[in-house]
Order: sequence, then structure tokens, then C-alpha cells
Amino acid sequence: MNYIKKSPWILHYDGSSCNGCDIEVLACLTPLYDVERFGIINTGNPKHADILLITGSVNEQNIPVVKQLYEQMAEPKVVVAIGICATSGGIFAECYNVVGGVDKVLPVDVYVPGCAARPEAIIDGVVKGLGILEQKQKEMRKKESGRYGTAN
Repeated sequence: MNYIKKSPWILHYDGSSCNGCDIEVLACLTPLYDVERFGIINTGNPKHADILLITGSVNEQNIPVVKQLYEQMAEPKVVVAIGICATSGGIFAECYNVVGGVDKVLPVDVYVPGCAARPEAIIDGVVKGLGILEQKQKEMRKKESGRYGTAN
């Protein structure tokens, strides 16, 4: 796996959920699944994060929080929606304050299905996100080299 030059940092945010997917995200950090073998580091600061993992549905009260976290992340960035609640609202979709999945508020790059999503599926989604992150980095470099007249 030769995706990117630096270790990607992930930021995990839990929207309105039952916490099942959150437990599975934490399981990815244990020695059994060891997501850090891909060089992934978990951070609590959106300014350091490359990948935003979101579990749970989006409701009226957490829309500003989700948008603010996303806007604080440096470009390029990737959003991974984990679990059926993050992808479509799940069992909470019919609640009065739930607007649905994360894609109602942010552009989502990778969808990880499941209720709760399995650690293997989460890791697979993050690895796919790494590929998308590399692609976005290349596109960004290409735009910058065109803007400044340098060839790479």
C-alpha cells in the first residue's frame, strides 16, 4: 500500500447514534484490528485531521458542529460515513429532528454500511479514503503547479 507520503490523521465525530458504530471504531484501534498499521493516527483536533469519520445521523442541533469540524480541516480532506445511521439516518430517520445521513450536510467520499459497521468494514472504508485523499492531493498539486507555472 503506497498511498500517501505522511501518516493520515483521523477525527471521529458521533452524531445522533446508539453508539454501536462508535464501539466498533474504537475496536479498530485495539491490537486485534490495529488500524495504526496503516500509519493512521487518531486526533481530537480538526486542524490536524485528514479524514473525518462520522457515526450516527445528523440532526438539527449537530449540523453546525459537523459543518464547523469540516471547515476547520485543512484541504484536502475526506469524509467517511460509518454505519447505516450516518449513510441514511438509519432507525432514527423518522425522528422529528433528524435530517438524515451526513450527505445532507457534507460531501461524503466513502460510505461504510452496517448496523453496527464491522471493524473490518470500517478499516476498509478508511483505506479507501486514503486512496481518495491521495487523489485529492494530486489534483491539488496539479492546480497549484498550473497556478504558479511549475511543472511536476
